[in-house]
Amino acid sequence: MGRRGIGWVVLGFLGLSLVAAAAAAVELENEAGIRLARQVYDRPDGSDMSSRVLMVLKDKGGKTRKRVLYSYAKDKGPGERWTLMRFVQPADIEGTGLLTLDHPGDDSDQWLYLPALDRVRRISSSRKGGRFVGSDFFYEDLRDREVDMDHHRFAGRTKLGKLKVDLLISTPKDPANSVYSRRVSWIHPRTLIPLRVDLYTKGRSKPVKRLKARRIKKIQGYWTVLDSTMYDLRTGHSTRLLTKRIKYDQKIPDSLFIKRALSDATIERPYRP
Repeated sequence: MGRRGIGWVVLGFLGLSLVAAAAAAVELENEAGIRLARQVYDRPDGSDMSSRVLMVLKDKGGKTRKRVLYSYAKDKGPGERWTLMRFVQPADIEGTGLLTLDHPGDDSDQWLYLPALDRVRRISSSRKGGRFVGSDFFYEDLRDREVDMDHHRFAGRTKLGKLKVDLLISTPKDPANSVYSRRVSWIHPRTLIPLRVDLYTKGRSKPVKRLKARRIKKIQGYWTVLDSTMYDLRTGHSTRLLTKRIKYDQKIPDSLFIKRALSDATIERPYRP
């Protein structure tokens, strides 16, 4: 074998080694990403929760509209989480409610109650990208998303303002089960709360929405987001959520999370914070 022949063998070997090393690095990145995603998902947040929330809708011109709602959540086990939301102000939206029953895997049931029609309407999976009562939150944003539904990649430690954060990139394993093609999260390592999440849709190189947490406080031993905003980066519209009161671990009964509770406020009223 001539010198050129030996050279090609060596270069070929080095090439294979570099490919193998790169593949191993990607695998380690994925393992770190999955581990981080799991830590965020499993962050302690109580067995149940109730809160009073002010929702502020703001258009591109700065005009605002305010709404008040109560929100309830109950952890029923791995991948099983139930939530109920009910608006109480202003009069034009009073009584409107959303019930979400998240089950393990890509299986969720959602029902919307419209008091003007006195009707409970099921939200089909095809409406994941529909806006919830004209806000900047899609119905998908109000559903649980399990770690195993996405590929996760840890993209290193970076800064968000003056804070050091962990960067996590998540993409759906099945593109059909999400309106988003990618989520990029800036995660505070001590609280495990995403301080910013950029949301992308298919075919777009820039995010279409951005969720930012502005105020975090430990309440009853749980780190809690008290002030957050979802921005529509295309329209300039935004939806801010300000938690005014919150209670954890009240032993809220399962009977609160049924379709009848959507049209009967007396069922949830005793558990308002």
